[in-house]
Amino acid sequence: METKVAIIKNVNEDIKYINEASEIIKEGGIVAFPTETVYGLGANALDTEAVKKIFKAKGRPQDNPLIVHVSSKDIKSIVEEVPEVANKLIEKFWPGPLTIILRKKNVIPDVTSAGLDTIGVRMPSSSIALKLIELSQVPIAAPSANISGRPSPTEVERCIEDLSGKIDYILGGEKSDVGVESTIVDCTVNPPLILRPGGITLEMLREIHPGINIDEAIKGKPDENLKPKAPGMKYRHYAPKATLKIIKGNNEKTIEKINEIVHNYIENYKKVAILTTNENIKSFNAGKIISLGSEKNLEEIARNLFEALRECDDLGVDIILCRSFEEENVGVAIMNRLNKAAGFDIIEV
Repeated sequence: METKVAIIKNVNEDIKYINEASEIIKEGGIVAFPTETVYGLGANALDTEAVKKIFKAKGRPQDNPLIVHVSSKDIKSIVEEVPEVANKLIEKFWPGPLTIILRKKNVIPDVTSAGLDTIGVRMPSSSIALKLIELSQVPIAAPSANISGRPSPTEVERCIEDLSGKIDYILGGEKSDVGVESTIVDCTVNPPLILRPGGITLEMLREIHPGINIDEAIKGKPDENLKPKAPGMKYRHYAPKATLKIIKGNNEKTIEKINEIVHNYIENYKKVAILTTNENIKSFNAGKIISLGSEKNLEEIARNLFEALRECDDLGVDIILCRSFEEENVGVAIMNRLNKAAGFDIIEV
C-alpha cells in the first residue's frame, strides 16, 4: 500500500489535503492525523470494516476499545444519555484532552467498543483534527498512530516510521502540545472514575465533582483476565524496544543508584540511556543522557516523554534508566505511562 503524506502548515491554506483525507475516511480508509495529545490513527467509527483496518495496521488486540473523536459537543446520536456530571465536564474541558465514557447507542459497532456497551468519546482541540472530523461527516475512531505497544507519536515523523505502507494517508502538523494521551473518565459510574490519567488532572476534575477518583486497577500490574473499559488499561503500552527500569526514591539516592547501575551495565557491555531532568543532567557521566525538561515543569516532561523513549530506540540502547516523578497533577499521567512502559519494573531506593 502506498501511503500519502501531507504536511499542514495552515488549516485554511492547506484545506485540500484535509479534504483528501476526509474522502479517505468516507470511503472506509484509515488516516493518521495530529491531535493536541498524540497523533491518532482514524477511521469511520460507524464502519465495522474500516475500524478493523486500524487493528490490523497497528497490530492492536481486539479487546482494546477505541476512542471516538467528534467535532461537536452534541453527542446524542452516538450515546444513550449524557449525565449531568458528563455535561459539566464537556462544557468545561471540550474541546480538549478529556475522554468521557458513556453508554453507547447501537450505531457504534462492537468492534469499535471491543464488545462493551460503553464507548469513550472526546472532542480534540487540534484545529486539523476538528476540521478532518467535520469534513468526514462521521465520528472518527482513533487510537494512537503507532505500532501497538510502542511509544505514542507526538511528531509526524514517528507516524511515518511506524505506519508508512500500512495506511492510506498521513496528515502532519505541529508537534503534540500535551504529549500523553487524553484523560479518560468513566461517567457510567457514580462518582465518576478516572481510568487513564492525562493532561486534565484529578485536581482539575475535582473542581467539577469533588468525588472523582482514580481507579485503583490502573495503579499496579493489570490482571490478565481484565476486560478493559478504556485503552491502555490491560496491556504493556508506550514501551521502547529497550528494557526500561524506573528508579524511585528521593533525588540524591536516585542519582546515586542510577550511577551505580549504569556503570554495572556498561561493564557488562550494555548500551545504556538515562532519562533525567535539566536540574540533574550534570549528575551523570556515563551512558547516553537525555533530559526530559525541567522538574519544575511537569507539562514539559509529559510533552517530551514519548519522543525521548523513541530517541532511545534510535540510539539502539539496551537499557533505559529513568527516575520517578511526584504523582501529583500531570505527574500522575507521567508515572502511569512510565510504569506501563517499564512493565512496572521499579527499583525503590
